[in-house]
Amino acid sequence: MKSSLRLFALLFLSSSSFADTADDAAWLREKGGLIFHDAFEREETGNSLKAIGNGWESATADRVPKIKQADLDSGILKISSATKEAGHAAHIHHDAGFTDGGAVIRFKFPGLSKGESLQLGFVDRELKGVHAGHLCYGIVGQSGITLIDHKTGVMNLEIRKQREEAAAKKTKIPAELDALLKTKQTTAPYKPDTEWHELVLVTEGDEMRLSIDGKLLARHRSEGFAHPMKRWFSFLVPSTVWIDDVKIWKVK
Repeated sequence: MKSSLRLFALLFLSSSSFADTADDAAWLREKGGLIFHDAFEREETGNSLKAIGNGWESATADRVPKIKQADLDSGILKISSATKEAGHAAHIHHDAGFTDGGAVIRFKFPGLSKGESLQLGFVDRELKGVHAGHLCYGIVGQSGITLIDHKTGVMNLEIRKQREEAAAKKTKIPAELDALLKTKQTTAPYKPDTEWHELVLVTEGDEMRLSIDGKLLARHRSEGFAHPMKRWFSFLVPSTVWIDDVKIWKVK
């Protein structure tokens, strides 16, 4: 009996260790199909909504038509957000369309702005009851990595209303709501630099995972991650970031 329990414990630890080091890029290649790829080997055609080309749209471009926020330069998408002028961080998206799957990108913080960060994730503009269809995101910032469920968290319209009312009254949100929102995200340590890195962001069931350079850095479970249709893959950039390559994969 003791030997059986010992064997079970060893198997459990082994499987847990494998899960913590799982290669999500390999998972996407082996279990999924590539539905989009862009290496940005072209020139943009101005500053408009569709100027990046190849199906990309910049949702904030028309707010500041005279300011270039997306520059295609030698196969690199260089994003420089006119956040102050546009009243919104640069928001660039592309059609995706999956339940489980994810994206593989190469990114770099060029060191041109203070506090450079990159938010990337998934949107479903057809979803009612959630502000702008924001579903879930991974955020790479100067103080770490955050995975967040917006669908059943801060972008849920009922929750958003409660938070706005509390802000207007300069009061705290209800304790139970605060406790709920804390379950909708996780943060992991990460120290960014100005080198190129490969980032993998996936959703599988109710779990989201983020890896950089083949190392799993953050994972979290929340019901919003299981939304059945991630229609858009989206970048939200408050300052500057460079993107060299994007692949979107569908597992189911």
